[in-house]
Amino acid sequence: MGRPTIYDVAREAGVAASTVSRAYARPGRVHVETAQRIFRAAERLGYRSGAAGVAGGAGWAGVGGGQRNAIALVVADVTNPFYGDIIKGAYEAAREAGYQLILSHTNESPKVERQTIERELGQVDGLVIASSRMTDSALRMVAKQKAVVLLNRVIPEANCVLIDAERGIRRAVEHLARLGHERITYVAGPETSWSDGIRWRAARQVARELGLEARRIGPCEPTVLAGLSAALRVAEVGSTAVQAYNDQLAIGVVKGLGRLGVEVPSQVSVVGFDNIIFDELVEPQLTTIASPLYRMGFTGVRNCIAVAQGAQPSGDPLVLPVRLVVRGSTAQRKRNSTSPARGTTSVSGASGRPAPSPVTRAAALPAE
Repeated sequence: MGRPTIYDVAREAGVAASTVSRAYARPGRVHVETAQRIFRAAERLGYRSGAAGVAGGAGWAGVGGGQRNAIALVVADVTNPFYGDIIKGAYEAAREAGYQLILSHTNESPKVERQTIERELGQVDGLVIASSRMTDSALRMVAKQKAVVLLNRVIPEANCVLIDAERGIRRAVEHLARLGHERITYVAGPETSWSDGIRWRAARQVARELGLEARRIGPCEPTVLAGLSAALRVAEVGSTAVQAYNDQLAIGVVKGLGRLGVEVPSQVSVVGFDNIIFDELVEPQLTTIASPLYRMGFTGVRNCIAVAQGAQPSGDPLVLPVRLVVRGSTAQRKRNSTSPARGTTSVSGASGRPAPSPVTRAAALPAE
């Protein structure tokens, strides 16, 4: 009798041959119970995908078992300085444990993220996914097949490591309130960002408690260039204070306001989030919420290795503390100064008619 083929496995498992091929080549696209039935059938028959030449097959050992001493770190944008210390911490944790770290970047795309994870599932013992843009349901499918740790995201099925964004935003808004600011604009991050929803909700809640007005502009890509574009809208709405989704957006807003002749901080105070290396290189230096990014990367990989080796996740997210770092981009509001946008709350279009206000109304939190 010859070696078992993909068709033998399909008959044994009661599925189509194409489903068997997909279970090995792209396991994230096959329901976990179906995949397990296929792998059990393959094991009974002694089938190995490499022997039968399934295109892109990772093999039974790669998907269902067999230690590889490798962890995947998936980040949304490797060019974003936010991920630098996360990557450093992750590499150190992997090195200490004798594991290889495989770094992937998904360009802020949920589709690319899913394709990347599907490609790597068979090559690693677990995955650490930083700031995932995928849906909860897609992440659950991955968590059923491999050890998964999520950074800056929560689903019950995975081990999760968070920063205390709510406390950080509260400290920042309270700081702005003490400086006399009454109208705060939140410059939002990506529409698919779970963290963005948490930060906007916190800013809105604290503003309400303190009797302040809070507006939201966005969504925006988390880049300096997007912050430059958002600066015009910040000037138009007349707020004297800005809380940005991240430092890159905040730096862009500072630069953009300067080009518009709006001085920071004498006319508008700006606060970022993350405390990246560039915050002390810009002028004025950026007030921000400092996140323990190295510790997040280190802890994420360490926990992922532990789960891959059989440890049971606690079920509760690990929340890391943050702190407010006050620098030169925030200052006492001058009560006798003119609002940077007074009398310019709308923009005239080519026809001379007022264009709609560019401010995005406060929307419900994103589902993911």
